[in-house]
Amino acid sequence: MEKVVGLAKRRGFIFPGSEIYGGLRGTWDYGPLGAELKHNVKQAWWAKMVRDRDDVVGFQAAIMMNPRVWEASGHAEGFTDPLVECKSCHTRVKADSENEIKAHSEEHAWKGEEVSWTEPKQFNLLVEAKLGVVEGEKTSVFLRGEITQGVHVNFKNILSSTRVRIPFGVAQIGKAFRNEITPGNFTYRSREFEQMELQFYVKPDEEESGKWFEYWKKERMRWYEDLGIRKEKLRFHEQTPEERAHYSRMAYDIEYETPFGWMESEGIHHRGDWDLSRHAKFSGTDMSYTDPDTKEKYLPWVIETSGGVDRALLFFLLDAYREEGDRVVLALHPRLAPFKAAVFPLLANKPELIKVAREIYADLKKEFPVDWDERGNIGKRYYAQDETGTPYCITVDFDSLEKEDVTVRDRDTAKQERVKIAELKDFLRAKLA
Repeated sequence: MEKVVGLAKRRGFIFPGSEIYGGLRGTWDYGPLGAELKHNVKQAWWAKMVRDRDDVVGFQAAIMMNPRVWEASGHAEGFTDPLVECKSCHTRVKADSENEIKAHSEEHAWKGEEVSWTEPKQFNLLVEAKLGVVEGEKTSVFLRGEITQGVHVNFKNILSSTRVRIPFGVAQIGKAFRNEITPGNFTYRSREFEQMELQFYVKPDEEESGKWFEYWKKERMRWYEDLGIRKEKLRFHEQTPEERAHYSRMAYDIEYETPFGWMESEGIHHRGDWDLSRHAKFSGTDMSYTDPDTKEKYLPWVIETSGGVDRALLFFLLDAYREEGDRVVLALHPRLAPFKAAVFPLLANKPELIKVAREIYADLKKEFPVDWDERGNIGKRYYAQDETGTPYCITVDFDSLEKEDVTVRDRDTAKQERVKIAELKDFLRAKLA
């Protein structure tokens, strides 16, 4: 874990938030490569969930919503955790987190100190904000604790403005915020994070068998596997009634085996009619659906898939990290890799090589994210690209000037082959497809 955290900072994937001011716990900044990787994760999800399907539409809701939304959703009262505080150092942890309480107590015991805790107090996870320009007259709102509700409050708008018919889904990617008591394990538990979610509306009597729930479980697990995560590092975890959220009838987590244990990357939840029935009650709006053929009227059930962008990115990094002899390789799936190729002149002091390499770089850059590097010897440049996950390195040497071809090196095998300059785009398209 420490090696991946070090690589993430050294290579410009992830930095601690506000670092020069001592940081802000639970916040992270994504550097040049991290921003590209995060963009690619979201694009891969959007392509799979929206672009490749006819039964899902995209959506983007506001981060700040009318406070009544959170009353209706149950978050205003149900989105809380019991909290205890160490009386000696004032550290706060979840009252039901036995591992954290034990670890904290052992840390004090190692210093020869005894630990005593306060009585549990309820701690609201919603982040409060103030709207208005006059002090004392500002309105309290919440930064959304999940992105789900923006979809449900727009259910009727989506129906009336599109041609969707049940069963159909609404997909969204966006920021959410939580007053996490104990943020940690790098970006795994943060106070500001991104979610990628699908709300899939189904007819209640057709979902009695769990058809769509099982379908989306398999679809979501397959997405991680297709993007290169090893199958043996993934598993399903069925949530117990005690673990499930207040809105959930049934829930499974997709978990990844990290250095700090099996951790959730995504949840598949059977939300029943909780959301639409609550918003109908609190807003006074009829949230039912009328079948255009049978004219049957009913309140749809919702099957939700809810994944964390930051968590998925962390797991992709952890799973891709390799140490092979004297080199470190970040074996990211080509669809996720920040750069698809890097272009080098063999020698940085030869203008004729630089000229051809620059022309190739400029041409490839029109279609692919491509890096340029002329620093140091060629071996160091290869190893630097291995660490950043670049699948292919293209080197212009003296033979390139006569034969109009280049050396292409594969990141994972380190094998090299000669490819004609005129065929480079077709080569990369085939490899990256």
